[in-house]
Amino acid sequence: MTSVLFTNARLIDPEAGTDSTGWLQVTDGRIVAQGEGNNPSSDGQTVDCNGKCLAPGIIDIGVKVCEPGERHKESFKSAGQAAAAGGVTTIVTRPDTSPAIDTPETLEFVARRAQADTPVNMLPMAALTKGREGREMTEIGFLQDAGAVAFTDCDHVITNTKVFSRALTYAKSCDALVIAHPQEPGLSAGAAATSGKFAALRGLPAVSPMAERMGLDRDIALLEMTGAAYHADQITTARALPALERAKRNGLDITAGTSIHHLTLNELDVADYRTFFKVKPPLRSEEDRQAVIEAVRSGLIDIISSMHTPQDEESKRLPFEEAASGAVALETLLPAALRLYHADQLDLPTLFRAMAFNPAKRLGLKSGRLSEGAPADLVLFDPDVPFVLDRFALKSKSQNTPFDDQRMQGKVLATYVAGNEVFRRP
Repeated sequence: MTSVLFTNARLIDPEAGTDSTGWLQVTDGRIVAQGEGNNPSSDGQTVDCNGKCLAPGIIDIGVKVCEPGERHKESFKSAGQAAAAGGVTTIVTRPDTSPAIDTPETLEFVARRAQADTPVNMLPMAALTKGREGREMTEIGFLQDAGAVAFTDCDHVITNTKVFSRALTYAKSCDALVIAHPQEPGLSAGAAATSGKFAALRGLPAVSPMAERMGLDRDIALLEMTGAAYHADQITTARALPALERAKRNGLDITAGTSIHHLTLNELDVADYRTFFKVKPPLRSEEDRQAVIEAVRSGLIDIISSMHTPQDEESKRLPFEEAASGAVALETLLPAALRLYHADQLDLPTLFRAMAFNPAKRLGLKSGRLSEGAPADLVLFDPDVPFVLDRFALKSKSQNTPFDDQRMQGKVLATYVAGNEVFRRP
């Protein structure tokens, strides 16, 4: 029986909504007790946290690992190392690979690769339609049996409403979660920015925020018809929030996420046409950003994700509208989120509710909390240490981060999976 006692810790408990000083006892990879005051006796290892924060490990939904097909951008080994260094203990991987993860055989391949090379937990998602082409749904039941935790075509919006409704109906019969990208595809095609004065002055092809609202409205109507379990991967505009609120109030099985980039950056950050700031959907106005932060604070938006999307230098060193969308974020998710904490916009329990507890709840996992019996997937971090980010020091194979050379505050000190240390900062 292995035992670890974490002492002198600032315990961030998103389930209880508390931020308090105390200790945490781990035995055989599970949390067995926590408390305040005097430390209990321990026959095993003792870790003195020196007053730093101890929280549930981050569960990151929507991580792209580029195996199979584009291993030069990101492998399971490099993604796992980046996740561990970022305090991410579970990565939920996307199926937008080459080929797409749309068969049990492909799913089993990536699961084997992850098990061999990744120090953190990996849960795969599978494509909702074959080839993510929106024409024929995948074998959802067989893919579930092979280990798929959710089904998504990622940023390929299914335009055929009948196909999507049938897929939702079948997913409902299997108790499967469908993750969609709410966007009206005709309006958003070719867009590199959000429409408005800034995009017009920069001469960038743009999309109205209404495209997100229209896409979400369609999906909500299909949820009313099918009763399926649904998660919107990224809600980034104020216009979409009333529809989301009504859907929840009406009792639909719907949750929503947003990306760390849309919470901490806005459309003005692309002023110099820096393609590292090109993400999908495009960065929004400051008013939208503030509205989304408030939605996370209130719980209307449930989950914060990195939307980790590695791109190589060749695909980013192009004119802005031609460059590939996406940014790496496994290692920058926590320090970027701490910007909101230091700005007094979100407290630490609220942040970890959105980054750990709610993702675990949505996926039916026992992790994401500090309660007795939960897996000891933990992150120890100092929220106050300042640093300047150097993208070349990132562990991801691709270094396309918008936070390069930016002043940040907060570093991961150690990461634990099932009570075992998988990362420690030198």
